[in-house]
Amino acid sequence: MRILVVEDDKTIASGLEYTLQNEGYETVICTDAATAAEEITRQLRELDLCLLDLSLPDGSGYDLCELVKKRSDKPVIFLTAFDDEVNVVMGLDMGADDYITKPFRIRELLSRIKSVMRRYQKQAQSQTMDHVDIGHIRVHTTEGKVYKNGEEVFMTALEYRLLLMFANHIGQVLTRAQLLEWIWDVAGDFVNDNTLTVYIKRLREKLEDDPRHPEIIKTVRGLGYKVGD
Repeated sequence: MRILVVEDDKTIASGLEYTLQNEGYETVICTDAATAAEEITRQLRELDLCLLDLSLPDGSGYDLCELVKKRSDKPVIFLTAFDDEVNVVMGLDMGADDYITKPFRIRELLSRIKSVMRRYQKQAQSQTMDHVDIGHIRVHTTEGKVYKNGEEVFMTALEYRLLLMFANHIGQVLTRAQLLEWIWDVAGDFVNDNTLTVYIKRLREKLEDDPRHPEIIKTVRGLGYKVGD
């Protein structure tokens, strides 16, 4: 497994390189945005995951994330010194899969890497299957049907599409902006923030045992929603 590490602090970059290689990962180390963009352009197919520092001397990790996601759906984890919701939400809206705030424990980072890679492997497997299971909920992707404890649950087209987006991103935080864009694309009409709230509420009423204390579609305060671990 090959990981691109983009970190302008050479001490941190060296530490990450040493640790990741000891864990059996191959690494490509870049300390500026320009070099990282060249590596992404040249060998993205050979990369399995990108660790991107947000603040770089000649650019931003946001730009690199956008470059990665335009070319391929490779997992991206942001390394950020900013522990505020605006920066985190912006990164997630651009397609980042996770973030970790500096300073961080190396074991925590390794755990995040493994979690993201497991998620991508499950998504790849689900694409070859005709259904996705979320606890006691089964989403039949070929039939376009949803079952709760074996009994079919009626879904409107938009409700099903919204649930399918969650099912295709198990364990990943999805921001309200991402979900709104998805519903808008499907409906072909403008969908506002209140409409999304209504659809989340409807899904919970249909799928949760206790909609007031959801266990399937969980709220990640200040960020969005998440299904699964």
